[in-house]
Amino acid sequence: MTDKKLCEYPLFFEKNRVGRVYTGGALFASFYGDDSTDGFQPEEWIASSVRAINKDSRDEHEGVSRIRGTDIWFDTLLKENTREMLGDRETFGVLTKTLDSAIRLPIQAHPDKAFSRRCFSSDYGKAEAWLVLATRPGACIYFGFKDGITKQRFSDLVEESREDKNVMEPYLNRVEVKPGDVFFVPAKMVHAIGAGCLILEVQEPTDFTIQPEYFCGDYELNEQEMYIGLDKETALDVFDYSYCGEKTVAMGRKQPKITKRGEGYTYETLIGYDDTPCFSLGRYNLTASDVLLEHTPAVYVVTDGTGEVRCGEQVIPVHKGDYFFLPYAAQNTVLKTASYIQAAVCLPPRK
Repeated sequence: MTDKKLCEYPLFFEKNRVGRVYTGGALFASFYGDDSTDGFQPEEWIASSVRAINKDSRDEHEGVSRIRGTDIWFDTLLKENTREMLGDRETFGVLTKTLDSAIRLPIQAHPDKAFSRRCFSSDYGKAEAWLVLATRPGACIYFGFKDGITKQRFSDLVEESREDKNVMEPYLNRVEVKPGDVFFVPAKMVHAIGAGCLILEVQEPTDFTIQPEYFCGDYELNEQEMYIGLDKETALDVFDYSYCGEKTVAMGRKQPKITKRGEGYTYETLIGYDDTPCFSLGRYNLTASDVLLEHTPAVYVVTDGTGEVRCGEQVIPVHKGDYFFLPYAAQNTVLKTASYIQAAVCLPPRK
């Protein structure tokens, strides 16, 4: 059994880079302060209890986070100390990650809960939200169809992508992005992260992605990677073809709202429960002050500045790129800075 005392303090983790078929990761160097370069580990899964779906993977823990300095896996700690970790919740119900794209990701969509229950025997779909942290020149996303399209025409484009890797791009809205931009991506909406985006992503806790293109850069996807075990006809039903036009972009783009203000700090809501019941994303901004971290359980990601986290006798220095999970039992944790610090807060589903 794992030690319940762990659950009384903020939990920090070992590095948790996850392999994907697209390349990226160079922007991690400035965010995490390491020597990252572009390669095939362009994602950091944060406080993750979710196993990654990767071709030929034999690692039962791939994608799952490990508590820093221990051999304890996060999913085990959650299972064995549910009350201390989550209060009256049975699951945390959120996956947080950072990803850096050196190329355009495959055009894709994710299931909603109903599709997941029917096809994957899961109670979770994959609605998600993006906070753009940094960009390279020309950074963009693809967000919804440009015009109306039928399932049959989209199916034809899938086959055309065998010969023309970019045949689908003109059919989607291309949106230039900059650091600070926030988007909500509902389940079943076509989208793709373009080249040059470092993004903090908050999502339902699955790795279900239908990506019906035959190439990702120079990498040729097989049908398992495209359809994750479904036949093409069923898989293409994960797309809602009504998500189209500028109205879709306007629907997805969110403006931060200050929802709490104190001496030396503000708390902004980036994605609220009015946007989705699946999770919430907020952000603290502190200037030469401290604040009691009232959100538990939650994942905290330092997105800028320096400071420290205090809980009981523990004082842990933190800076941009650090992240931690705050258990329900760690009620008296304080974030403090002598200058400036900004921290995103990733919250579980609305009860």
